[in-house]
Amino acid sequence: MAQKRRKFSPEFRDEAVKMVVVESRPIAEVAREIQANEGTLGTWVSRYRQEHAGEEPPLTISERAPCANWNARTGNSA
Repeated sequence: MAQKRRKFSPEFRDEAVKMVVVESRPIAEVAREIQANEGTLGTWVSRYRQEHAGEEPPLTISERAPCANWNARTGNSA
């Protein structure tokens, strides 16, 4: 028998998204903690980032370093 779909309040969604965006926590970790599907939380985070594009602070030097290393190894230029 199919499971009944859970409904999440807008407040619950906002708090979950903040855990990912503000606290820089992995989506998978937060999804396990709040007992929600990883894909569902990923959708909420993507939607938030689209709606708030440009509002997130720029990356710090320590956050940019792994990106630069990755680009150098893969031949991508950023």
